[in-house]
Amino acid sequence: MSKSLPEFKYMTFDVVGTLIDFEAGLKGCFAEIAAEAGVTVDGEQALSLYRAARYSGDAGLFPDDLVRVYLAIAPELGLPADQKYGQRLRDSAKNWKGFSDSAAALAELAKNYRLVAMTNARRWAFDLFERELGNPFHAAFTADDTGTEKPDPAFFETVFAYVASQGHSKDDILHVAQSQYHDIGISRQLGLTNCWVERRHAQKGYGGTIEPAEFTKPDYHFTSMAGLADAVAAARA
Repeated sequence: MSKSLPEFKYMTFDVVGTLIDFEAGLKGCFAEIAAEAGVTVDGEQALSLYRAARYSGDAGLFPDDLVRVYLAIAPELGLPADQKYGQRLRDSAKNWKGFSDSAAALAELAKNYRLVAMTNARRWAFDLFERELGNPFHAAFTADDTGTEKPDPAFFETVFAYVASQGHSKDDILHVAQSQYHDIGISRQLGLTNCWVERRHAQKGYGGTIEPAEFTKPDYHFTSMAGLADAVAAARA
């Protein structure tokens, strides 16, 4: 490890999947629609179909793209392929919850670091997510701000430029995320120290997140945000 936890000045965070439990939100909405249609859906199957549709060539920005995704996968789930249900899936993002440990951990980490959000979500959705998390961020970058999505290096370069404008460098950043594909692999390639929060440690597969071509061993590894916050507290004691 190049640095100990107390040495960093910034922590950058993936939001959806790391701090916000989007899988529970998606599965809950699919279950509601299924109940109204008189059928049942397997939540993990729905996530698998979602993953394949979400990362197709014609994908739009998240979570607006959930309308298209729903219409693409509804027939395979036995659900009505109606625009209104796609819009309901998109709008469910307004009520997605943070993981139970997210807000408290962020509040603790904000005492010693500048927290920066890096999300592939659009700004309208991020504003709601941030409120759910207790408004802990010093700065935030969304797909609307960067014009691209992770793992595009350009997204990260935008954040590096911001940190440089504050008189610091990417060496002062610990990047925290659950997605090997969107965050951990590319952060390693770009020379960042990273921290993998393995939210699905007790579940098989990659759920709603695309599987990486290869696994990247992280610099730091926890199964929860609470684990990271506790490690920081211990290291700073």
